[in-house]
Amino acid sequence: MVGRPRTSDEAPQGAAASLLNGLGVLEAFSIEKPILGVTEIAQRVGLHKSTVSRILAGLAEAGYVQRDEASGRYRLGLGLLALSGPLLADLDVRRAALPYLEELTEQTGETSALAVWNGEEAIVVEQVPSPHQVKHTASIGTRYNKFASSSVQVFLAGLTPDAARELLASGAVVLPGAHDAGPQTAAARRALDVLTTVAADGVAVNDGATTPEEFGVSAPVWDYRGRMVGCVTASAPRSRAQGEVAERLAAAVVGTAGRVSARLGYGAKRAEA
Repeated sequence: MVGRPRTSDEAPQGAAASLLNGLGVLEAFSIEKPILGVTEIAQRVGLHKSTVSRILAGLAEAGYVQRDEASGRYRLGLGLLALSGPLLADLDVRRAALPYLEELTEQTGETSALAVWNGEEAIVVEQVPSPHQVKHTASIGTRYNKFASSSVQVFLAGLTPDAARELLASGAVVLPGAHDAGPQTAAARRALDVLTTVAADGVAVNDGATTPEEFGVSAPVWDYRGRMVGCVTASAPRSRAQGEVAERLAAAVVGTAGRVSARLGYGAKRAEA
């Protein structure tokens, strides 16, 4: 049973019981067990399988879980992001990154942002806009799922090749030519080659690939466990970010991501060893 078992005297009734049962089902999912079947969930929450099935049907309709049609199992859905938006804005990585983002924007004059990964999309959780009248910005909560996005490439490059390949094949990340059935295999192969380069370089660049007017560059943020927990991105009009200017912007982003990572303790254990 998830959570503290209740005695019969304190067991909630009616709508309250339904709400708590629904929350219990959501809490059954974890990092270690992100995909669960009805029987597994029923065992974890201590409810009958028919009850769990009804709860999952309602949660799926609301977008809080999603069902894999092939296996019939469930995973958490993107609808939870709407509930967790205020929490995302208060992440430890966000608090650690904000002063460095401010410095990055002051140094470069361009918009800086921090994004986190939800398993399929990069989500902006902090932003410092450019002081220029002409600029590129993205509000907190903006999601990116196009492969051409520099932030998406950074997060995908942090996955194992098999995990990246599976995600690309699922269609959750939109590849160039995604509406054409023929080029998909070739497009996926090219994407994996790009990710190899991004992983080696520690930086991804979007030079007009998503929109002709935008230049974006992203670099990963790591925590004390050596896990990628976010990425720093700088965005600018392409007219201002070419040649040496683009190179300096990329170097500034990499440096900022490194400082945020150090703030989160990345490299500390290695240094102690």
